[in-house]
Amino acid sequence: MKTLIIPICLFFNCICGKAYPQSKLPAKAAAPTLEQAAQDLFFDLGKEKLAKMTAPFDGEQRTEWHFVPKDRFGLRLKDMTQTQQEKAFALVNLCLSKDGARKAKGVVELEAILREVEGRAINDTYRDTGNFYFAVFGSPFAGKPWGLRMEGHHVSLNFTILNNHVLSAGPGFLGANPARVADGPHKGHQLLKGETDLAFTLVNGLDEKQRKTAMVAEKAPSDIITGNKRRAWQLDPPGIGWASLHPAQQRQLRTLIDEYIGRYTRLMKDILWKEIETAGMDSIRFAWAGATSWGQGHYYRIQGPTFLIEYDNTQNNANHVHSVFRELKNDFGDDALKRHYDTDHR
Repeated sequence: MKTLIIPICLFFNCICGKAYPQSKLPAKAAAPTLEQAAQDLFFDLGKEKLAKMTAPFDGEQRTEWHFVPKDRFGLRLKDMTQTQQEKAFALVNLCLSKDGARKAKGVVELEAILREVEGRAINDTYRDTGNFYFAVFGSPFAGKPWGLRMEGHHVSLNFTILNNHVLSAGPGFLGANPARVADGPHKGHQLLKGETDLAFTLVNGLDEKQRKTAMVAEKAPSDIITGNKRRAWQLDPPGIGWASLHPAQQRQLRTLIDEYIGRYTRLMKDILWKEIETAGMDSIRFAWAGATSWGQGHYYRIQGPTFLIEYDNTQNNANHVHSVFRELKNDFGDDALKRHYDTDHR
């Protein structure tokens, strides 16, 4: 590690409070890279905690993901110091937009609200904001691919990283229970409001013929159909196609897709949009099942050759949302890693 050497004259001028012309001030420090942020967290954890947080990149644990409350691999928030928690979130947030980071942290905060809603004791450990796990697969020191995951009840964010670039942001799951807080000091809070309201606006703006094509079932499924499968797939029936929507409806659908891929950094969002557009906007399909108003079970999906979005709200009297973004060819970096190995390891 290189040592930062401060010229002696600058050091003494600084501690004496001597003013400097603006042009002489040191530049604002650059944001840490993903590898730097991971290494900073590693150095803080120590061997015992690090052993709980890390596993081989090629092991099965990296692709074993879920979104239900259960024990899983990784280091829990409750087993970290406050500083370590901040560093863990800071690392994940480098893969997210500001809105995505807000939602990820919001899922954690909802556990405390859910504990109140369910009337659980303050020391209850089933609904516990400390039961969220952070894991690193592989080594951020080696110049090789590595994985990062934040996971717990209603969140599973999986990133595949190489040379400080995110190769894959899938699977990316966010849920909310309660989806809309009915009572108490947080009444009206709705973490995944955009994912809900934008979809209702779109489906309720369809004409009779369009809705007949888009509606694939009278009753919504009990959960997202692809669940926590290792690989997702395009679902049937597909629903209404992009070309069958009016320009204003196409803009609405694009805004809804953007609500999901906008969870990630601007660079990742641009990459995902380029993949979607290259595959062809006319290949996108929108499907709906169940009620078209709040308070009754409803479900929708959006899909194209490169991606699948699923949203389901049926549990707890239709006040319990599950939403997921899947990269159909590239979850866990499958496609990007294949290209990397084919190019660099011939």
